[in-house]
This record gives sequence, structure tokens and C-alpha cells, in this order.
Amino acid sequence: MNALKNQVRLIGFLGTDPVLKTLDTGKKLARFNLATNESWINDQGDKVTTTQWHNLIAWQKVADIVEKFLVKGSEVAIEGKLVNSSYEDKGGVTRYVTHIQVNELLLLSKKTTP
Repeated sequence: MNALKNQVRLIGFLGTDPVLKTLDTGKKLARFNLATNESWINDQGDKVTTTQWHNLIAWQKVADIVEKFLVKGSEVAIEGKLVNSSYEDKGGVTRYVTHIQVNELLLLSKKTTP
């Protein structure tokens, strides 16, 4: 049950091309966002769809997979964990950020050409 305490699983589509960065330490980091949709029928009988956007990061080997295979519009399944962090912006205001650190990635669509 320990592994269930902070676990996220999502299936969705990339909203932008991933942004890759190699840090001074040599570690590779990929940042990208994922859209998930939920649909239901409201009381008036109309289909309603909402979209949630999720900020994702991937490190090292997972970042390599992201770099090789993912582009805007790719459909993927991810497994990861929620990570909270904070930073101080240029105006001295503390900002809080929540993102999903991807540990596993399953490609659900072929790579498309940008």
C-alpha cells in the first residue's frame, strides 16, 4: 500500500511539443503538458466535455523517450507522482507549482511529424 500514497495515472494528449533541457549536472529534463477530457450528459440531455491540463516533467531515461517519440498531439498513458515546489519570482513573490513527475510512459499513438 505504500506505493499508493502518491500515485497518478493519466491518459491524454500532449498540448505542446516537449521542451528538453540538460542541466549543469548532466541530467536530462523534459517538460510537457497533457490534456485529459471528461464527458457526461447534463440534465438537459446535452453532451458536456471538460478538459483538464496537467504539467508534467520527466527525468533521464523517461526524458529520452519523450524526446524521441512525443510531439504535440501524441496520445500517452503516464504513471507518476505529484510533486509540489515553490520559487521566488522576479518581483520577490513566492510562487507555488504542482506538477506530475512521470516515472513510466506508454505510447498510445505513433509519432507524428511536426
